[in-house]
Amino acid sequence: MSFTLHGLGVSGGIAIGRAMLMSHATLEVSHLTIAPRMVDKEIERFDAAVKAVKEELILMKENTEHAPAELNAFIDIHTMFLEDPELAEKPREIIRERRCNAEWALVQQMEHLVEQFEQFDDAYLRERKFDVVQVVERVVKELLGHPGRAALKNAKKSKEESLIVVAHDLSPADTIAFKEHRFASFITDVGGATSHTAILARGMAIPAVLGLENARGLIRDGELLIVDGMRGVVIVNPDQRILDEYQLRKEKIELEKSKLKHLKTAKSETIDGIEVQLFANIELPGDVPTALECGAEGVGLFRTEFLFLDRGDMPDEQEQYEAYKKVVKGMAGRPVTIRTFDLGADKDLNPQASAGDRVKTNPALGRRAIRLSLAEPKMFHTQLRAILRASKHGPVKLLIPMLAHAHEIDLTLAAIEQAKSSLRGEKVAFDENIAVGGMIEIPAAALAVGLFLRRLDFLSIGTNDLIQYTLAIDRADEQVAALYDPLHPAVLMLIAHTLASAEKVGVPVSVCGEMAGDPALTRLLLGMGLRIFSMHPAQILKVKQKVLKSDIAELAPTVRKMLRLDEPGKLREALEKLNG
Repeated sequence: MSFTLHGLGVSGGIAIGRAMLMSHATLEVSHLTIAPRMVDKEIERFDAAVKAVKEELILMKENTEHAPAELNAFIDIHTMFLEDPELAEKPREIIRERRCNAEWALVQQMEHLVEQFEQFDDAYLRERKFDVVQVVERVVKELLGHPGRAALKNAKKSKEESLIVVAHDLSPADTIAFKEHRFASFITDVGGATSHTAILARGMAIPAVLGLENARGLIRDGELLIVDGMRGVVIVNPDQRILDEYQLRKEKIELEKSKLKHLKTAKSETIDGIEVQLFANIELPGDVPTALECGAEGVGLFRTEFLFLDRGDMPDEQEQYEAYKKVVKGMAGRPVTIRTFDLGADKDLNPQASAGDRVKTNPALGRRAIRLSLAEPKMFHTQLRAILRASKHGPVKLLIPMLAHAHEIDLTLAAIEQAKSSLRGEKVAFDENIAVGGMIEIPAAALAVGLFLRRLDFLSIGTNDLIQYTLAIDRADEQVAALYDPLHPAVLMLIAHTLASAEKVGVPVSVCGEMAGDPALTRLLLGMGLRIFSMHPAQILKVKQKVLKSDIAELAPTVRKMLRLDEPGKLREALEKLNG
């Protein structure tokens, strides 16, 4: 019987193949009461299982040479959870106090932790509950004596390019094993756009649909599947007509991808000879090879907070310096824009704080980004020194997030001067003339952009937050997500005002939000005056293709007329004509 499942398309493309169900340990374990004399033995059994899983994770990390760079970070997160007293010690107390079996004690503690994580406002932190579940699942498997990844071993008997992994969820341990395989796609019951599974899917360029809720329960091993990663659709046992249609679409997508590769070395300029710079957004040093492979002219946004999020404590100056240096040297003379930590009240510097302490009324409007950095001068000084030290290895720009007030810039510039002075005193080399820029992501900053143009060397428009703050819409809230609209007239006015104001005084401006990587918006942004785009590396060649086919002399007057429209429907019609 044919049927369709709908989820979240997190990695584009189309895959056609046979389902391969991944086995997973059930967390609905039995509750057993044990004799007092057996308590110590049960605790020993629990400790042995934790030790075995920890050793397996260490072994996996040693064998990640050819795996995506993000995997090491996720293994570190799992190891950190495994060593946390909340998982390593608390179940031992439950075993002793309640005289119960280790599996049940561990699952009880897991449920308590998951409840805490679900209270977070931040989507990234909220989805770390899946990491807790996966760590517990591995220990439960060990306690029950279940085989680890038998399904993957059996996969070698089939033609892997035609296999689609179907799982409740995929842990880093599962995805580590992917480096030995070439699966067509994977789909899961859980996970969101910021889950590690989604990040890995995009990094591995594998079509993926997550959040299908009960795919693993509905799909049988060996059934024919179509996975549409763009539309978030999975078709089970499609009829021949649907199969033929998707086969044609798949071939067309692959042909387009092949053609795009030829654009990698093409000069990025419009038909009328205007140069347009295309940079990459990265989170970790391991993203550099992908950025270069996609033809990035530099790094337009290095989100340094991922150095913090992937470990749970603050990296020291030397560790930060090594990470920044690796990116700068890896880009081999291409410019690198390093943004200071965009941490907030929901990403607490104290990982041991209780969930109640961490959850704020609205962390997006709280003490985050530059507000937090200025409130934590020691942390800020450490990061500024590390960035300045890295600037001796290549062209580095320093970017400040979430500016709203002139005094924030003045205080930041004073902090940079203090960091420079301390390095001079130690005779440490750095770029004395490092460029300092600011993010325009708060409406107040866009409207009063003159304040920033007089004080800064460049600007970068963060459209994700600018849209969120302009429209008063939480991007992580599914109930209002449909109202998140980059084509809202107010959003376009703020972007246009920023670009026009900067052009008058000769200050360069980039866009580093999702709008920059959307090929449907490339011509609109070019017509508005944008000449520097920064995006996910996978989007660069698609955007370059649009740039090469654009004539700004023709676009500019058309776009000026578009910006006078205040009806969303008419704006979208005009955009379609612009791209036609």
